Amino acid sequence: MSRAPSRRPMVRAMSEDRLAGRQSRLDFDDGDSPALGYAGSGDDPDPFPAIAAEDAAPIVLAAIPGVVEPGPSSWFAARKHRLKRWWRGATPNLRGSIYMVSSFLVYAVMTGLFKYLGPVIPLVEILMIRQIVMSLIIIAFAAHELPAMIRTTRPGLQVFRGLVTLASMLCGFSAVIYIPLAQATAIGFSQVLFVTIAAVLVLKEAVDGARWVATIIGFVGVIIMLNPSSHGLEFYALMSVGGALFGACVTVSVRMLATSERTDTILIWQGIVLIAVLALPTWWLWVWPTPEQWLWLIVLSVFGTAGQWLLTRAYQVGEASALAPLDFSRLLLASFTGFVFFAEIPALPTWLGAAIVISATLYTMRRNAKPLIPAA
Repeated sequence: MSRAPSRRPMVRAMSEDRLAGRQSRLDFDDGDSPALGYAGSGDDPDPFPAIAAEDAAPIVLAAIPGVVEPGPSSWFAARKHRLKRWWRGATPNLRGSIYMVSSFLVYAVMTGLFKYLGPVIPLVEILMIRQIVMSLIIIAFAAHELPAMIRTTRPGLQVFRGLVTLASMLCGFSAVIYIPLAQATAIGFSQVLFVTIAAVLVLKEAVDGARWVATIIGFVGVIIMLNPSSHGLEFYALMSVGGALFGACVTVSVRMLATSERTDTILIWQGIVLIAVLALPTWWLWVWPTPEQWLWLIVLSVFGTAGQWLLTRAYQVGEASALAPLDFSRLLLASFTGFVFFAEIPALPTWLGAAIVISATLYTMRRNAKPLIPAA
């Protein structure tokens, strides 16, 4: 009788020790044990009920002094998490700039492949394959919206836009294939100058005297890049000017369509028109590509689609006045690509004319960015 009271504290202490052991097993159990309760012998029953895993209170490491909760499980996951936080905190213009520069990098690959494949595969065939792949990608991402995408209220203007887009591609990419990339790219900047003229003639926009002077100076730079001589103007350099002219027509037509048409509607109609017009000449001039050439044709087409998406996304996110000056980085990329992959060194007239065109274009864009009515 006298021993019973003395054993109760000991039994209670042993049971508390077993409870602490069970709790530690709960925290570090590997999932193989059939039960998380006490597994003692039958003659020493556990006076405490077993604790289920879902009832166990979680241990929050951050609540323990001196213990830091672990971050992502890998180096890549940590960098990805940090990049997401930075992207969410970036300004719209910064994000738009990243989209735009990314589109230029992608377009540089596409343009280099045009120059590489152009001498051995007809240009109409390259454009046909590119447009088919682009249309398939658009349909794959928006197949359920295809009926709405095809519906248009201005089919005539859609067809016109598709035709001038094809003309711009034929002229511009012909120049890319047969003249230095830097020269073709620099002449292409004159598109902004043609847009100024078209805005007056077609859109009836008001253009002040200063912008007219900048436009005339810009065309002087174009003439310098064309480098006229006793042999006349170079044909493919003139093709590059034609690409810029038709590109201005594309810009004006898109402005007119933007008031009533969706962007994907404009793109899908472009695909319909280009495939319909290119079908016959592609069949007539078809050259079977080698397996390696098929690979580069697919890469060219995918990169062209990605570049168009990135450029569209850039102008959706950022302000046009902030993004437009970045366009001239294409000249540096074209010069780098031409020098490294095609051993092209731009001539002095190209750099001089490009500097004049870029200066005139930057001035025009700054004037366009100013409000017509001064703020009070």
